[in-house]
Amino acid sequence: MSSTSEDRQQDDRIVVLDFGGQYTHLITRRLRDIGAYAELIPADKIQQKDLNCAGLILSGGPRSVGKVDAIEIPDFLQQFIISENRSVPILGICYGHQLLGYLTGGNIAHSDNREYGGHLITALSKSSLIPIADSFLTWMSHGDHVESVGDGFTVTYQSDNCPVAAMENVDMQLYGIQFHPEVTHTKHGYEILQNFVSSICHIATKEWDIQRYADDLIVQLREEIGNKQVILGVSGGVDSTVAAILLQQAIGDRLHAVFVDHGLLRKNEVEEVVRYFEDDLDIEHFHLIDASQQFLINLSGINDPERKREIIGHTFIEVFEAKALQLTEEYGKIELLGQGTIYSDRIESGAVGAESEKIKSHHNLTLPEKMGLEVIEPLKDLYKDEVRKLGRILGVPEEILSRYPFPGPGLAVRIIGEITKERLDILREADDIFTSMIYEENLDHLAWQAFAALLPIKATGVQGDNRAYGYIIALRSITSAEGMTADFSKFSWDFLGRVSTKIINSLPEVTRVVYDISTKPPGTIEFE
Repeated sequence: MSSTSEDRQQDDRIVVLDFGGQYTHLITRRLRDIGAYAELIPADKIQQKDLNCAGLILSGGPRSVGKVDAIEIPDFLQQFIISENRSVPILGICYGHQLLGYLTGGNIAHSDNREYGGHLITALSKSSLIPIADSFLTWMSHGDHVESVGDGFTVTYQSDNCPVAAMENVDMQLYGIQFHPEVTHTKHGYEILQNFVSSICHIATKEWDIQRYADDLIVQLREEIGNKQVILGVSGGVDSTVAAILLQQAIGDRLHAVFVDHGLLRKNEVEEVVRYFEDDLDIEHFHLIDASQQFLINLSGINDPERKREIIGHTFIEVFEAKALQLTEEYGKIELLGQGTIYSDRIESGAVGAESEKIKSHHNLTLPEKMGLEVIEPLKDLYKDEVRKLGRILGVPEEILSRYPFPGPGLAVRIIGEITKERLDILREADDIFTSMIYEENLDHLAWQAFAALLPIKATGVQGDNRAYGYIIALRSITSAEGMTADFSKFSWDFLGRVSTKIINSLPEVTRVVYDISTKPPGTIEFE
């Protein structure tokens, strides 16, 4: 190993090769938690020099190995992977696992029974990578699998539908796993990655310092912004609030926090947000804009979820630009638009990596090309739980940090189909009943996020002696760490029954209440 500090960093890093998987950035995130230095490189940008590292991880991805639309692998990378003289250990995850199998003589097959969500894997033989348990729950997200392995490989784990859930060739330092250790719903996932880092790659780790990260980020923002003024859209949620505090500590009174009431907020939210920013957070320039009628008019007759998000995004920018012009007259030119976009927003919008698949448009990312303001995103590389940690360091009140995540488009993505005032009013009440009962009965530890959604169809019910025909409310509550994967909250049937009864008794327009038990994947957290 070279004696210079630059070379040591180069030798001690782990390169994560991004094949477009939705969880890819989570890998580098987990490595950061472990204390290893990791660099994320898109698969189509890899260079020979990038292989001067202590370990290589091949990520998941949406394509099929060996098919026409498969991601092209440079010859030097293929030779590096199959080389028997290579000193760098390689870990393949999901697509990366299948790629390792394909390049080393294994057989890749399409699964008749695809695996999404939690699946139990069982040990077949001793594993150097997973010296943990005979069987444990993992998080899967795949349609293809390794059917058989090449020479020198040992199959170490299998699931009911996946004959090669984990494999390894210790002599070649090749390790493949079909599941995702980077997501929190894989039991022992952290230990697996830690074992790869410490025992296989022999990297010395150190704890990530959130305080130092906060200090560095404030300095970085101060240098990036210079003497410019920033207009920031705030919602009262965790992300935009932490972004506001960061920017305030970086640039002081050159921050203008703008809260747009788009009429799509939860019950009493406008009053709560105003109190937060004017009393608790003491933001010097806080501006409230009531644009609820403008948003409702623009959304009239729109059913498609992508169109709703686009309209909301564009309307936000129109409102911001108008406010920016007004503030320019009073304070001088506004040049930057701050946003509370976090990394999961960018991943799901297909904004990370050339091969990433777009799951949904995010209103913070669907900006007009000629909007007239440059975007700055202080939290763009952080996940929700990291944002909360950062908020605590910055002194954001716990009352704000513990709020359930709320999407920028608000209730528009929790009403399937057209947005109307009647539907908004019904949903606000149902949502408030559900979330209030969770807190009142001290069940909030079971819910990372909880809300109600309104379905566009009506169902028959009986109210008193009369036949009724009303809306269906779907309740959604999930457990998660960073929002990239989620499982449904395991509330008791008794609790759910009481919630349903209260909603139906309180809202004559509602005749049915259902509980969503889908995981992410294959579902998303929000309904649209």
